[in-house]
Amino acid sequence: MRCPALRGRLALWGAALLCAAAHAGAPDTPAADAPPLRLRVVGGLAGVTQYTQLEAPFWTRDLPRLSEGRYRADIVPFDRAGVPGMEMLRLLQLGVVPFGTVLMSSLSAQYPQYTAVDLPGLNPDLATLRASLAAFRPYLEKALREEHGVELLAVYVYPAQVLFCKDPLLGLDDLRGRHVRVSSAAQGDFFVALGAKPQRVPFAQVVKSMETGASECAVTASMSGNILGLHAHAAYLYPMPISWGMAVFAANRAAWQALPADLRQLLQAELPKLETAVWLNAQGETEQGLACNVGSPSCTTGRQGAMALVPVRAQDEARRETIFNTVVLPRWVRRCGARCRDIWDRTIGPARRMSAPVQP
Repeated sequence: MRCPALRGRLALWGAALLCAAAHAGAPDTPAADAPPLRLRVVGGLAGVTQYTQLEAPFWTRDLPRLSEGRYRADIVPFDRAGVPGMEMLRLLQLGVVPFGTVLMSSLSAQYPQYTAVDLPGLNPDLATLRASLAAFRPYLEKALREEHGVELLAVYVYPAQVLFCKDPLLGLDDLRGRHVRVSSAAQGDFFVALGAKPQRVPFAQVVKSMETGASECAVTASMSGNILGLHAHAAYLYPMPISWGMAVFAANRAAWQALPADLRQLLQAELPKLETAVWLNAQGETEQGLACNVGSPSCTTGRQGAMALVPVRAQDEARRETIFNTVVLPRWVRRCGARCRDIWDRTIGPARRMSAPVQP
């Protein structure tokens, strides 16, 4: 049962949708003297560059400019929207949120099939992640549309999720026995395989967890960690991408179809450009995050730290692959079931030459 406060927030979102739908009922371009249609959008994580420099400016600055003032938007980051991240897909399905961003990690309990593309240990670099997404995206688009009434408009990626640790380490084997902050069950599987003790800690509480000693290490994006100030609470940075952190930007299908035709066409042309910019930013932010946390002169966008950068050894790359194949993928299939094994073997599996295990 939802709490009264949450029900109240849902009611407010519903009122916002009705307002938007009332403006968007006609498929034709609004008259020149008509008030601008104003969309309500839930964006990604607050405070990170993807939101502050790309998402928010697109909706609040670029959309009015590109539409010559006919269309505008209000955007709020999802972690300040007043609803739990795990509710976002459901709210999109209901139409309570007409346009919103869903973190894939928030789907790991209810819809683990949608998290396949970014399982920990699968994608050691951004090029490999692109290949995984290319194989998976047709299924994702179809499933969201047919099973949830949601139209996929863009897929965003955050910078590489790397490891911040307080105490010295030379590689993955040194994590045995340490409490490690993770953001999903699948990340937890990866660290359990190393003998570590994973802890699910919300992004906003990572620093507190490190300060109090509840976590000895934390997995988060390199630049996000810098923005949070993790470089002041951890001394060692291990740059292996455990995963990346992905999000889908989508629309309630009814709300999408109710938009004026020219607005749909504009968004279909411009949102892929925003997606491309987000992916380019993820690569740059990964590099800048590493540079800033260790205090490199090449740091230009973050805060200078003094962390030690621990090189990723060949044996750890081999260990990553082994853990993925023998622990992460089998446990994902176990949680997800035979259907997910079939999804894997029709999408990512052939592209990556990795068959999903058959569960007993």
